[in-house]
Amino acid sequence: MDKPLCTLAFFILFTNCVFSWKKDEFRTCDQTPFCKRARSRNQGYCSLIATDITISDGDLVAKLIPKENSTTKPLILTISAYQDGVMRLKIDEDQSLGPRKKRFEVPDVIVPEFLSKKLQLQKLIEEKSDDGMVIFYVVYLSDGYETVIKHDPFEVFVRESGTNGKKVVSLNSNGLFDFEQLRNKKEENEDWEERFGTHTDTRPYGPQSISFDVSFYEADFVYGIPEHATSLALKPTKGPGVEDSEPYRLFNLDVFEYIHDSPFGIYGSIPFMISHGKSRGSSGFFWLNAAEMQIDVLGPSWNENDEFSSVLKLPSEKKRVDTLWMSEAGVVDTFFFVGPGPKDVVRQYTSMTGTPALPQLFAIAYHQCRWNYRDEEDVYNVDSNFDEHDIPYDVLWLDIEHTDGKKYFTWDRVLFPNPEEMQKKLAAKGRHMVTIVDPHIKRDESYYIHKEATEKGYYVKDATGKDFDGWCWPGSSSYLDVVNPEIRSWWADKFSYENYVGSTPSLYIWNDMNEPSVFNGPEVTFDSDSLFAYLTFCYG
Repeated sequence: MDKPLCTLAFFILFTNCVFSWKKDEFRTCDQTPFCKRARSRNQGYCSLIATDITISDGDLVAKLIPKENSTTKPLILTISAYQDGVMRLKIDEDQSLGPRKKRFEVPDVIVPEFLSKKLQLQKLIEEKSDDGMVIFYVVYLSDGYETVIKHDPFEVFVRESGTNGKKVVSLNSNGLFDFEQLRNKKEENEDWEERFGTHTDTRPYGPQSISFDVSFYEADFVYGIPEHATSLALKPTKGPGVEDSEPYRLFNLDVFEYIHDSPFGIYGSIPFMISHGKSRGSSGFFWLNAAEMQIDVLGPSWNENDEFSSVLKLPSEKKRVDTLWMSEAGVVDTFFFVGPGPKDVVRQYTSMTGTPALPQLFAIAYHQCRWNYRDEEDVYNVDSNFDEHDIPYDVLWLDIEHTDGKKYFTWDRVLFPNPEEMQKKLAAKGRHMVTIVDPHIKRDESYYIHKEATEKGYYVKDATGKDFDGWCWPGSSSYLDVVNPEIRSWWADKFSYENYVGSTPSLYIWNDMNEPSVFNGPEVTFDSDSLFAYLTFCYG
């Protein structure tokens, strides 16, 4: 994140700083092709049917094929059930159709304990219409709930048990599903490049976005999908009265002076949404996907002028909130949480991701931070003045200027010659120190971390395969590819007492600028076709 508010003077002096809000530096939905395409689709757009529905290895497996003749290849649908009423729904390209690039799937998020609680689906129940046609395929989810897949048109929903059980959460009830499959540019005669400002995304595998609608039944409000500077209850972004509104954006950005009461994305991106209503309670939905997302909360009567509404003869659930989820890439890897209360949804969600660790007691006390402390004498003066004025504080933070030329894990030995002694003096009063460590590494051949990372090939690459070179606080910088577990382990070792010379047990870390922040990049972040170990950034 940005430097603390104490840096305000710096930004006043440098009014052209990249962090100040300038509307034309950030994309809107209309300037984001995948979002613009998805938002323009009408209800009933999806023309897929679910076929070859079976139980295989304890999962429900099906093929999704075009309803009409098409060059689109079948997709593979997999539904799994887990303890405590959690359903997982995955849709991906069929890898059995030949060798091809695999779309990116997010690693390292689902905890092993959750995966061990997978249920073995045993029985597939068919529900038929009066003329004997199979309409729904039903499997057990948990006590009181079941998962239903509709054959034509394709739809999946969780409902209360029984033929007439009420729906809880559904996917593709409005027929807005779309899945752009990977292609080979050598076989196509299209211009796939996308441009924003002076930056160009080469898109070597073509557009590969995914979009679908999710509906929450008997819901009054939806919450979540942080982080946005707006109300807790998410306001409608599409429908009568909000025609010019932007979707909620999930794309990590380091934006100084972001707009109040706006769906514009800022520091965090968590595609987790909770619904709540007086009559039923709560349900939840999560999309495990690292690509940029845009999410519309569809207002009442959002589709009243849609020509497909009467044709589809959709059920008239009076209380439901429809949402449209749009992603630039990845796969459909989603989780449905049945609740029925808000605490139940959170419990079900955290059973999958793990729960956050409780902070140390001192971490919730007063922290003293500013940009910057000049030297050790300045630190001691500030510390003693807190005592003199009887003001309690537990932690003192050092910003980037304590380092040797903005090289992390180092100290300016002229200004901070005795860092261990300084920390011990604070610790003797029950206080701690925090130093900053950012993910960008100064491109300086004399800097041991840069030298080692370069030799090992640990940096994110640009589209040409060279180490990415961007601009951040130290100037010319490269960024560690922490998607790779080997690199994460190497980076973690740098924080040890042995490797972080001058650190003590009373020293803690300020892990900053992780959006990641690139001052000269598009929207103050990486170029979209930067290359990571397992993916091309945002494009699977």
